[in-house]
Amino acid sequence: MKGRRSARAPLIWIALALAIGVPIALAAGSEQLTWRGPVYILAGFAGIIALGLVLAQPLLIGGYLPGLSAYRGRRAHRWIGGALALAVVIHVAGLWITSPPDMIDALTYTSPTPFSPFGVTAMWAIFIVALLALLRRRLGLRLRTWRIVHIPLAIVIVAGSVAHCLLIEGTMETISKAALCAAVLAATVKVMVDLWRRRTLRDSSIARP
Repeated sequence: MKGRRSARAPLIWIALALAIGVPIALAAGSEQLTWRGPVYILAGFAGIIALGLVLAQPLLIGGYLPGLSAYRGRRAHRWIGGALALAVVIHVAGLWITSPPDMIDALTYTSPTPFSPFGVTAMWAIFIVALLALLRRRLGLRLRTWRIVHIPLAIVIVAGSVAHCLLIEGTMETISKAALCAAVLAATVKVMVDLWRRRTLRDSSIARP
């Protein structure tokens, strides 16, 4: 059993690297980049990287990445959460520089583009989680309270990010984009189900006489 797990370990990391790296590589070869400026390109790739980081988050918190202890996984989850917030800031700032009117419409939920409200909603959820994570100790949030707040916001982040990405017809290649979005959804659903099962088993064991 241990031999099988050790053999699967590099495959999991390779799969994660491909799920994130292939869409980025294919987007880098898009013909649409020819007509885009450097700031817009930077903003676009920051958004793609952000979606890749969203994929890593449930894998880390669920302990699915081999070679990382639970402690290291949680620390990595926090650091990547910060990197995710930074990537979103770069994404939004770059789009603001290239087209302020479009960003004003997006931020005020008046944009005619169908993907804008999903992206903006996910953005605010990311910022709220990042801010609460920074202030968690000062606010005295217990683990149970933190999870009650964090899990719904995480669902909003995942759903909004995936919808935002799928509705955009941009530099990302269609199949690799869909595969990355499917991986994000699958990883999120799995960690939610596993956490629910663990909590159910723990509560049932406590309830036993």
